[in-house]
Amino acid sequence: MDAEEVREISEYEQSRREKSAKLSELGVDPYGGRYDGTERLTAIREKYDPENEEQAVRGAGRIVLHRDIGKLIFLTIRDWTGMIQVGLSKKLLGESWAAAKMLDLGDIIGVEGMLGKTKTGEITIWAQQVKMLCKAVTPPPGKWHGLQDVEMRYRQRYVDLFSNPEVMATFKDRVAIIETTRDYLRGRGFMEVETPMMHPIAGGAAARPFVTHHNTLDMDLYLRIAPELYLKRLLVGGMERVFEINRNFRNEGISTQHNPEFTMCELYQAYADYNVMMDLIEELVAQLVRQRSSEMQLEFAGRAIDYRRPWARKTYADLFAEHVGCSLRDIEAVRAKARQMEIGERQMDDTVVVNEVFEKCVEDKLVNPTFVKDYPAALCPLTRPKAEDPNIAERFELYIAGMEIANAYTELNDPDIQEANLRQQLRGQEESMAVMDEDFVQALKHGMPPAGGMGFGIDRLAMLLTNSASIRDVILFPLMRPIEKKPQMDAE
Repeated sequence: MDAEEVREISEYEQSRREKSAKLSELGVDPYGGRYDGTERLTAIREKYDPENEEQAVRGAGRIVLHRDIGKLIFLTIRDWTGMIQVGLSKKLLGESWAAAKMLDLGDIIGVEGMLGKTKTGEITIWAQQVKMLCKAVTPPPGKWHGLQDVEMRYRQRYVDLFSNPEVMATFKDRVAIIETTRDYLRGRGFMEVETPMMHPIAGGAAARPFVTHHNTLDMDLYLRIAPELYLKRLLVGGMERVFEINRNFRNEGISTQHNPEFTMCELYQAYADYNVMMDLIEELVAQLVRQRSSEMQLEFAGRAIDYRRPWARKTYADLFAEHVGCSLRDIEAVRAKARQMEIGERQMDDTVVVNEVFEKCVEDKLVNPTFVKDYPAALCPLTRPKAEDPNIAERFELYIAGMEIANAYTELNDPDIQEANLRQQLRGQEESMAVMDEDFVQALKHGMPPAGGMGFGIDRLAMLLTNSASIRDVILFPLMRPIEKKPQMDAE
């Protein structure tokens, strides 16, 4: 924004503050108060009956269009359901007309009057009373070019929501996705629980945590990277079907698919396995898609994603061979491929190299929903290995549009194997992180039933279902870098 635009904003703000003062002189509170008995604006529009000229209505919203033509003012107000036109006339408002002439774009008002139509056929509330509910002293972005700057939209989400109806629709859709998920799981006997956000030991996933400190106990704590180990403790305790929808925190990169604070749904079902989890997530996502497309196809990032069932189920090894061109067991060929792709493989364990190559060669090829199953066991320390081949873990990841959406296991419930795997996983980690959750192992010794477990990302699922290109488009307040303040010049 250049200096002239900044100056223009300042002038508009000054004008609005002067109007606010004049309203106070007229006995009108610029910041209103309680306003009961309103109907949603969409409901008001829908109730219009051309045969009934005595429809009294009462609504409230923000002014998004303003046309002053002398003794008539036409406004469009918007609430979170939609918009409606409001007609203000000097004749109907009488003494309130002076206050009505001080309305501006962005002001929030309450309106009471009769529902009708203009000569052009626009459904309109002909106001008999107007109440100022909040004077906006800063002009809305529509005064210039609308709030189009992407970074500013994320920083000022409050403006983004009221100035861009499609953004409001996206976040209402996100709420509906979560509600459908809850209803689906509750309908299958799952109980929603809450587990700690601050952990004395970081566990449940391989990720760098955020560290905080509890002053009274004088101990470091970690914002959770996953709720897994606590939810499994609940299985030990006899809660046979549990889920949690809540935040995880990972001190890692930011991209269109990653935010350090993100929402996951994690669930566990006793006496199940990873095949049950596959059926569950396929059915849930299909239900969510069906609510939006009877044809079971949705566009995402310029591509049509086909959600018709059944979804593809392919093994990790088969996909590796198909897209890399060699067997994952031919480690020399895999390392050669890694070097070709400029992956620094020299200091990496064989299994890590295999997975690095898999991620770069395979993931973006998985456009339609695809279950990638049977991972190398060395990558999955919390997963039950296959009985017929202990080198393979009963794990799957669901990919859609090249993104990992869900991760699931047949859970490992042998305490001795679990303890050995955790010790192996901790080797090479920095000293402060190389701490095993002894209590979790102790819990397994009491006996955890065989189970299937799964976590899936609410944010990424919302991206797919709302055709949002970035994870920031479906998180109300994504993490942003601080705005760098420009150094002020000394006055001459």
